[in-house]
Amino acid sequence: MSLTMAHGDLRAAGERYLERIGQADEFGAVDMVLGLLEDGVSAENLLLGLIAPAQRRVGELWAANRWSVAREHGATAVSERAVAAIAARARPEPVLGRITVACTDGEYHALPTRLLAEVLRLRGWQVDFLGASVPGPHLITHLHQTGPDAVALGCALATRLPRAHATLTACQAVGVPVLAGGAGFGEDGRFAGLLGADGWAPTADVAADRLAGGGLPPFPAAPGTLAHLSDEEYTHLTRRRGDLLGAAMTALARAYPPMASYTVPQLDSTAEDLGYILDFLAAALYVDDAELFTAFIAWSTGVLLARGVPAGALKAGLRVFHGELRDFPRARHLLVLAMEAANAADAELEI
Repeated sequence: MSLTMAHGDLRAAGERYLERIGQADEFGAVDMVLGLLEDGVSAENLLLGLIAPAQRRVGELWAANRWSVAREHGATAVSERAVAAIAARARPEPVLGRITVACTDGEYHALPTRLLAEVLRLRGWQVDFLGASVPGPHLITHLHQTGPDAVALGCALATRLPRAHATLTACQAVGVPVLAGGAGFGEDGRFAGLLGADGWAPTADVAADRLAGGGLPPFPAAPGTLAHLSDEEYTHLTRRRGDLLGAAMTALARAYPPMASYTVPQLDSTAEDLGYILDFLAAALYVDDAELFTAFIAWSTGVLLARGVPAGALKAGLRVFHGELRDFPRARHLLVLAMEAANAADAELEI
């Protein structure tokens, strides 16, 4: 099967693969990818043209409440097994340098970073894949022990950006450049540049191309410090997270009467959702980017509506935080913008 044919065939195969992983059919999924490999589809094409798109579809199905968390987790576990099967079958000898690939501390969405690791191996790199949520100090110890040419750092959620910043700064301090990747750094990589990464790549194949080019294309010079952090809103918000969450739950119960009939699981879910709002607000404060927060709120509006939670509940939560954060002008401004984004998303979804 030629690579030209494989692109068209893989689109059709993608539905069959999605069906298998959706049923947690590990043997069926593995047999399928190995069969395609034997038919001549390249390992890299299977990783990026079959498995990666299927996983994006899994996320969409979860967001739309068509798949449960359990089904999404099962599908992801099967895809991890399929990636491992492809990697075990395709074992090129390393002819280039050594790359350490890791998820930033607190980041547990490891599959995209694992795909990058396998693509780099296929391209001839010796790869140390360290997996999910690698604490910064332990990563630095690994760098001292192995001396890689670069670190590829994955970050899927923007809430992990402060830890990613600390990690990439520590890597550079010991002389190892960092290539950033993952949705957490922004679709255009703007947060990677802001935080001082040596380079950014939107996809695994682009990352491999850039590393093979003899170096990381530098970003324009990033500011030496994030000057906006001098107001300490980010620091105080993160330190007070627990207290703010408790106060918000109490205030929300008064401001949103339907909460009076919530079950314990519903109350737990509400607290979890409020926690996500605080975490994304903190991340937006850290990088001083309103769109990071408003985009999350617009997305959350759709996710909650798909689960039968009216947009009014989310808006009430935003108003509660606005009232609680009286001494946080930047945070209050972001919350006002977020309420506007929630209104716009609600109106669009009702059309």
